[in-house]
Amino acid sequence: MAIIPKIDGDGHPPGDGAPPVTTVFKDGEGPDHLSDMEGDDAALAALGYKQEFKREFSAWTSFAVSFAVMGLLPSIATTMWYGIGYAGPAANTWGWLVSVIFILCIALSMAELASSMPTSGGLYYAAAVLAGPKYGPLAAWVTGWSNWFVQVTGAPSVNYGGASMILAAASIVNPDYVPTSYQTFLLTTFIMIIHACISSMPTLWIAHFNSVGTTINILALIVTIIIIPTTTNNIPKFQPSSVAWSIENFTDWPDGIAVLMSFLAICWTMSGYDAPFHLAEECSNAAIASPRAIVMTAASGSVLGFVLNVLIAYTITDIDAVINTELGQPWAAYLIQVLPQKAALAVLALTIVCAFSMGQGCMVAASRVCFAYARDDCFGVLSVPLKRVNKYTRTPVNAVWFNTTVGILLLLLIFGGAAIDAIFSIGAIAAFIAFSIPIFIKIAFVRNKFRRGPWHLGAFSLPIGALGCAFVLVITPFFAFPSVNGADLTLEEMNWTSLVYGAPMLFVIIWFFVDAHKWFKGPKINIEHHMNARAIEGLEVPANKNMDIESGSMSKESTT
Repeated sequence: MAIIPKIDGDGHPPGDGAPPVTTVFKDGEGPDHLSDMEGDDAALAALGYKQEFKREFSAWTSFAVSFAVMGLLPSIATTMWYGIGYAGPAANTWGWLVSVIFILCIALSMAELASSMPTSGGLYYAAAVLAGPKYGPLAAWVTGWSNWFVQVTGAPSVNYGGASMILAAASIVNPDYVPTSYQTFLLTTFIMIIHACISSMPTLWIAHFNSVGTTINILALIVTIIIIPTTTNNIPKFQPSSVAWSIENFTDWPDGIAVLMSFLAICWTMSGYDAPFHLAEECSNAAIASPRAIVMTAASGSVLGFVLNVLIAYTITDIDAVINTELGQPWAAYLIQVLPQKAALAVLALTIVCAFSMGQGCMVAASRVCFAYARDDCFGVLSVPLKRVNKYTRTPVNAVWFNTTVGILLLLLIFGGAAIDAIFSIGAIAAFIAFSIPIFIKIAFVRNKFRRGPWHLGAFSLPIGALGCAFVLVITPFFAFPSVNGADLTLEEMNWTSLVYGAPMLFVIIWFFVDAHKWFKGPKINIEHHMNARAIEGLEVPANKNMDIESGSMSKESTT
């Protein structure tokens, strides 16, 4: 073990000392009994938190939860309204390719943050320490609430899609049956309660459940990719490339805007890769495993998602019939359009199973985020019960059921017609705003003072982060556009995202300036962050790590 020395004012270790860790303490301060802690526990203590969960996740099981949260098959199935339903086949082909380039930039930048600060607070914690003591509380407050809105809408939106597919399957088998909003609400609520029960179990049980779920997700996706081209009853089997890569505008906006609006489906589908960040406190070797799981999720999702979307673009024959189907679910209508009924029902059943796994993964991730924020009193008086860890399961059970309750209340939007669409738009807008805030602070203000973890991007850190932030700045306003405008725009056709997301965010920002700034000071840690050139007290780290002298960071031989 090597003792880490103090870091001088310019952020570099004096002499040829051992590498610094990702934390800071005032002179004479530090966690108690640090020398008695294991590497992960010591790193977490250095970030200002005690170990409360069992570290029973690995890089693979963290990836399993993340891939389950992303849920490519059910995500693509659920969001067809907002992709191919806006811009036609182009949304599934070159639209996907363009957008995932920038989404991967965001994922890589997030992975770098996760390696530097592996805590359940994730983006919220990173925003606080990067912004410094003056602006850190506000940055953490906005990032945290935006991210929590993502998390709390994740399970309801996924389970709504899953319930819709179940009822659509019933309609296919029995054409006289027409699902009602009331039935969709009750079935979605029932699934939410099942997921809450599973998410309240011990960590190891949840890890095993998600490992199985991810295996099913991957196999189901592969099976679907094989079944569609081999079993389709289309004559000819595939549309010409001139059709599959073309824009078919189903909005009242110009083609370019329709394509930008269609990125909503892609961004919503590709927004689950932050889950390993929030599971870092339950993961072994978190500074390496968590960023790897983030990158694995984003990369595999980009490739496999493109393959499935291309298949849809080349096989769909009547987009309008799919989007406006009486089944109430476009994926089910698409499958019936291109496959024999038995094959269509088989693929739909696989999608439903994947949606169930995805919803449960969303519930787990959301509960960890809620716990992390409550630990720092973000929820005011509600923070006390929400930050309790159940003494039997060692999981944040109260946070699980709080999120479940809020999610069920959000599902009342089902009775508001198009209003339910807002929970999908929130999932994309709020997610990418939360993703980009700490990344923007890092590249715009912290820059080369950023203390890298063992996994980092090296010289590519700043340009990759800049590309990701620019994408978010350009794309998010279009996610609040309704598909129609002018005289065609009615209350029923209105996109209510600006209200459903904007009003709560406006409320919490006003709350901060009126009251919360008096008691909310960001993550409750007794340290000052080294990125602000404060002193760093020595901490013990494994001696086999190498020193990145220029950045003053720990690193392995490889950056990946």
